[in-house]
Order: sequence, then structure tokens, then C-alpha cells
Amino acid sequence: MAKRRKSPAVKLPPLPRVMVPHPHVRCDSRLLSGSPHVEGSRVPVRRLWAWHRSGVSIDTLLKRYPRLGPARVLDALAFAYDNREVVEADLAREMAAFEAAGQKPLGLRPMKQQAFDFMDFDEED
Repeated sequence: MAKRRKSPAVKLPPLPRVMVPHPHVRCDSRLLSGSPHVEGSRVPVRRLWAWHRSGVSIDTLLKRYPRLGPARVLDALAFAYDNREVVEADLAREMAAFEAAGQKPLGLRPMKQQAFDFMDFDEED
């Protein structure tokens, strides 16, 4: 399959410290620029949090990400509630990256995710 187009490099500010760790959420500077994500995936907690906060049901999130399963989706949302400052900073960082790239956010519906330079993987991944 075709490689995703890379966005211009954007210097992202660091995120606040995670205060309450969760078993299904990881922060790895080598993956998604350190954004909290669901373990074993490249699904950022900020996406699940933004959709849930805007009224998307947990059932819809489970249908959108069936490979995550209920435990990991619910734990990601619990992480967001326990570490709201981190997730809100990550959302702000995403918006800054959109602005720096001269792009508009895709919105919450349909559920899509913008490709950034830190998402340098083939679509097969």
C-alpha cells in the first residue's frame, strides 16, 4: 500500500507529567511523540477522550476500535479523567500541529485522524 504523506516537522511542547498511571495506557517518546495511547495500538487517548466528550457513546467507540476491546477503551477514558491536564495538553498540542501545518482539524465526525510526521508508518501497520 502507499505510504502516508508526511507533514512538515513541527516542534511539539512536552506534555505534563502523568499523575495516575493506568495499565492499558502507555506514554512512549518513540511512539506518537509521547502522546498517551492505548497499549498495543497507535490509538491516542486524546481521540477517544475528544469523541467521548463530544457525545460519542462507548458502544460506538467499541465498534470503531473492535480490536481494543472494552477494558482498554474504558481504561483509556478513565486515564483521561484521572489525567485530564495531560489529555487536554495533548489535544492542544494536536491543534497547534494542525495550525503549524496550515491544516484544519478533520472534526470529530466522521471519525478520522490526521496523519502527522510522527505517524511515519505504512497503512498496513
